[in-house]
Amino acid sequence: MKSKKTHAPPVPLAEEAIYRKITWRLMPYLFLCYVLAYVDRVNVGFAKLQMQQDLAMSDSVYGMGAGIFFVGYFLFEVPANMILQRIGARRWIGPIMIAWGVVSACTLFVQGAFSYYVLRFILGIVESGFFPGVILYLTYWYTSRHRAKMVALFMSAVPVSGVIAGPISGWILERMKDAGHLSSWQWLFLIEGIPSLIVGLITLYYLTDHPGKAAWLSAEEKKIVLQRLEEEEQMKKSASGGGKHRLIDAFRSVPVWMLSLAYFGMAAGNYGISFWLPQVIKETITQNAITIGWISTIPWAASIVVMIAFGHHSDATGERRWHLALAGMLGATAFAASAIPGISGVAGVAALTVATVALMCEFAIFWALPTAILSGSAAAAGIAWINSIGNLAGYVSPSAVGIIRDQTHSMVPALLALAGAQLMTAVMVLVVTRKRPAGGSI
Repeated sequence: MKSKKTHAPPVPLAEEAIYRKITWRLMPYLFLCYVLAYVDRVNVGFAKLQMQQDLAMSDSVYGMGAGIFFVGYFLFEVPANMILQRIGARRWIGPIMIAWGVVSACTLFVQGAFSYYVLRFILGIVESGFFPGVILYLTYWYTSRHRAKMVALFMSAVPVSGVIAGPISGWILERMKDAGHLSSWQWLFLIEGIPSLIVGLITLYYLTDHPGKAAWLSAEEKKIVLQRLEEEEQMKKSASGGGKHRLIDAFRSVPVWMLSLAYFGMAAGNYGISFWLPQVIKETITQNAITIGWISTIPWAASIVVMIAFGHHSDATGERRWHLALAGMLGATAFAASAIPGISGVAGVAALTVATVALMCEFAIFWALPTAILSGSAAAAGIAWINSIGNLAGYVSPSAVGIIRDQTHSMVPALLALAGAQLMTAVMVLVVTRKRPAGGSI
């Protein structure tokens, strides 16, 4: 597909005001929920700094446990999204937040490899409905012209969680040693799990399932939003020959499978950094937990502004293909540069910072592709399927890094593998977007 810059016609000011109202109501809250989800998912990377020694875990065991989260995630993600579509976001997202807060806190009871694997697996199951559910939920409110920016805002929670969790986790590890007869890594899981439980309870009352139920919108505002969504749905039907996408369409779609591979490469890089960055800093810069926490914020802080601006620029130009592909190529180059012999310490963190920024830019606009070509049940299943397959990298990536470290005692081969994953993302995006679907646009 030849990439074209297609500037969309301006939206009337009154309509923009409605979308601003929706955004201020929904996005800060969803953002907070994702910060909590991501912290509970990856805080094991900080707990490792002390838990691994206390429980005599190898890097392979740690990596396997960090990644087995995504096996549970994979198995239950599609049915979870179908449940959300049936019962609504409020009654689904609230309870699963309560569940993952409890499970995450219970990780303090880990005594060895088996209990570690079991709790991480269960955490993956209970969290599997959140991220794809929110991506689907946004399609109930926003048309494609707004969606990349909204997803970028939502996904900026990933770097923000890194900025917030790093110093907090470092402080807990350093200051809570043996308090109340618990190790500091046990306190970390307990303290960081409780907020998810509380916010889950609030979610049961706060979220609105769709515009038609929004008491905080006027009748005219509801009408405009629903009309725009219906117009986009009709365009999708026209693009698919007049029929509504069925559930099976998601699983037999070649673009969906290729986008799954692209997302796999992105997730491999993301979780490679999330689960192993604290250890890299410990081995190359400092062993002080508080300092590790602060240094670990650098890549995430650098990503926040860049990814939002990147998503906004993609929305404004209507261009997705080269935004994604070039970000993937930059990420591959940065990971490869961090593996060059002699590049470590500050220079190594700088290279990983560039890789993280590139990754977050990819995440900022990636979901504009599948949501532009699928609708109805196929959208619910397709989003979940892409996220499920892609997030298997969350199992493969930390597990492979752990095995590589145990076998080679080096991060170099692992960093080169992450570079290869990013290159695969760029190639898959270029291939899947090489032809414009008839009547459609990605």
